[in-house]
Amino acid sequence: MSSPDSQKSQFPWPIIISGCIIALMAFGPRSAMGFFQIPIIETHGWDRTTFGLAIAIQNICWGIGQPIFGAISDKYGTGRVLVLGGIFYALGLYGMSVADTPFMLHFTAGILVGLGTAAGSFAIIMSAFARNVPSEKRMFVFGIGTAAGSAGMALFSPLTVAMIGALGWQETLVWIAMSMMVVPILAYFLRGSAESGAYSRPEDDQTVAEALKEAFNHKSFNLLTAGFFVCGFHVAFITAHFPAYISDIGLDPKWAGAALMLIGGFNIIGSLASGIIGQRYPKPAFLSLIYVLRSFVIVAFLLLPQTPASVLIFACAMGLLWLSTVPPTNALVAVMFGTRHLGLLGGVVFFSHQVGSFLGVWLGGYLYDIYGTFDVVWWLGVVLGLVAAILHWPIKEAPVDRLATASIQ
Repeated sequence: MSSPDSQKSQFPWPIIISGCIIALMAFGPRSAMGFFQIPIIETHGWDRTTFGLAIAIQNICWGIGQPIFGAISDKYGTGRVLVLGGIFYALGLYGMSVADTPFMLHFTAGILVGLGTAAGSFAIIMSAFARNVPSEKRMFVFGIGTAAGSAGMALFSPLTVAMIGALGWQETLVWIAMSMMVVPILAYFLRGSAESGAYSRPEDDQTVAEALKEAFNHKSFNLLTAGFFVCGFHVAFITAHFPAYISDIGLDPKWAGAALMLIGGFNIIGSLASGIIGQRYPKPAFLSLIYVLRSFVIVAFLLLPQTPASVLIFACAMGLLWLSTVPPTNALVAVMFGTRHLGLLGGVVFFSHQVGSFLGVWLGGYLYDIYGTFDVVWWLGVVLGLVAAILHWPIKEAPVDRLATASIQ
């Protein structure tokens, strides 16, 4: 029989590969939601606020469900949560295809898809990764997992456009819903709770209430949580409204599909690079730089002539910065508090992200219906990017006193 030490030395590739495929499937379809906006509202005669509210509800349900499913996965096992997520996701996508009232659209595209995404999200998958790899390799596998989600965006954006053109939007949703059933199958490889991980630590043992109290009394955790709000605002607004924005400025809709495909492709590069950079350099400073660069890219896009070329350049630049925030953010939570409640605490941080997502999507539709333009939300995103850079700068990349003392002993 192999010793425990030899078992730890073996890199858990089945867990990593299965988790990456699930991340691809969880992030891919929801990143293509914007392509359904115009077909759905034209079919039913709804306005953009109706669709925007559905996606906003999706994002807030994702955020609310994240810490809940994270706590369940920490205690009862990641695999069980992922099975539930795949089922919710599939039901929500199919329900979108037959929804004929705003309420049904909000329930299916909003609540069901939102809960499905929460149960199969980065935080759930990365908590399983963190429990099964040593700390010096966490940023690397976090980068791989985030890159897989990015690959989902790169894959599903052009695929969705092609399928809608060939099959219609309703049948496209049915086929994507069916594909989600691969998630419960792959969930088997990510079974196990926080206590069964190869790198779980006894000193990390706390109750949920104790973990939450410690986190909310920690200044750096609160700054990280507040800053991640901005990431959600940026990516959700662009994902939901960029296809419509491209049409509004007089460009062919195909450029929106190309742009989101490029965001997904360059997102892979940015996520992998983030995993490497964050392992070698201070994560708070790296996050501040990402948010400053996002604001700069948006300003350049708005002020320069908007042509197919500028759209594609914007997509490449934003893609590099898109989910590059995720590996260092999750890694900072693990550094501060360990892995025992990483699903829960990562979910709390991500809830802030989803509040930002809700506002980015909802304000995009609401303010467009008032002013007939997305410009107000674009410029708000610029200001928020600078605020996020300021918030991340003073974060301390160090374990809480409880873990620091335990490691010395």
